Amino acid sequence: MAVSVYSYLFLGLVLFLIGLAGSVLTKNVIKVLISIEFMLLGVNINFVTFAVFCDSVNLDGCILTLFYTGLGAVELAVALYLFYLMFRKKQSDDIGKYTEL
Repeated sequence: MAVSVYSYLFLGLVLFLIGLAGSVLTKNVIKVLISIEFMLLGVNINFVTFAVFCDSVNLDGCILTLFYTGLGAVELAVALYLFYLMFRKKQSDDIGKYTEL
């Protein structure tokens, strides 16, 4: 049985919605950051899907996915460092306590 393009797009959509729900519903900073990474993973799966199924010559989606993955890693590293600095000051991982920058 061959896997269609819609299966990959559905997987990307499900991962994006899990990340969106996790980032909206949780109060823990680490869980929000992991949820944002789930959203990035869902978008990356869609980029690769369109690159493989629609543009098999240039593979621009795969190149964009590599760039996007690197950008997500840098974003996560900066966010974790900022969380570390804020945690040292407030001694809590609840988002509600971080109202000022």
